[in-house]
Amino acid sequence: MSQPADTKLNLSAGVLSVAVALILIVAKGWALWVTGSLSVAATLADSGIDLLMSAAGLAAIAYAAKPADEDHAFGHTSAEDLAALAQSVFIIVSATVIVVVAIQRLLAGDSPLPKEEAKGIAVAIFSILVTFALVVWQRRVIARTGNKVIAADNLHYIGDLIPNAGAIFALVASRWFGNGHVDSWVALLAAGLLVFGALRLGKGAWDALMDRQADPAMIADIARIAGGFDGVRGYHDLKTRVAGSRVFVNMHIELDGGQTLDQAHAIGAALRRAIIAAHPRADVLIHKDPVGVKKHPDDHRG
Repeated sequence: MSQPADTKLNLSAGVLSVAVALILIVAKGWALWVTGSLSVAATLADSGIDLLMSAAGLAAIAYAAKPADEDHAFGHTSAEDLAALAQSVFIIVSATVIVVVAIQRLLAGDSPLPKEEAKGIAVAIFSILVTFALVVWQRRVIARTGNKVIAADNLHYIGDLIPNAGAIFALVASRWFGNGHVDSWVALLAAGLLVFGALRLGKGAWDALMDRQADPAMIADIARIAGGFDGVRGYHDLKTRVAGSRVFVNMHIELDGGQTLDQAHAIGAALRRAIIAAHPRADVLIHKDPVGVKKHPDDHRG
């Protein structure tokens, strides 16, 4: 699939994600107003976070799709990591507020019972159905484009299904058993899931911004391709770094020093194409060395 087609699919998933978040915020805001349920409040906060994340993800997809320019020779994909890091901080702050309120209710021992539980349950079921539809479409887009921003958003929305199911459980427990504490406990569980997801999201963004290497399995596969490639006598200084949905790969390959420059170039170009075919999001730069060349004593950087 061509890059323009990939971009259109990615943008469609981003726009749909924002639309779903807006719809759920309206629905859950109304449910919170009529029920007063803290577990519903937790899912509302989660949808608010979804909106911010989806909007930031959409902006990151659009910005990262811009080609490299004079000021950004390696492209604009780090925008995805900056957005993700900011999102993770906001998620943790929101979850902390929910935890504080839930603990205060539990310590006070007078957790109020939600009202109009049936309406809250209906909204939670509606949220699950809408979220599931979005997840299915995102999975189709990911299968075609491999966009990591959408993949992260997809995982987050899959995680949203648990707090929504918890809200249904809390409302049912309140309606049939008159237990208001369940609402607070479900809110604490939802907040814990939010923090867990935020820490994972933040770590991935931080690692990318700090130029952490690519996944070891990807590095091993690139080494396998280079090691067995026709005309390549060896390789060294294989280095990778991640920026958003892109993985930058630098490596030195060792070639027969007696061949022509055209022949050496053809081997390097073919190897680059082979690596990109296996890892479409890779940006590959290959330096060619003759077999047996010795490093210059003043060349400390390799």
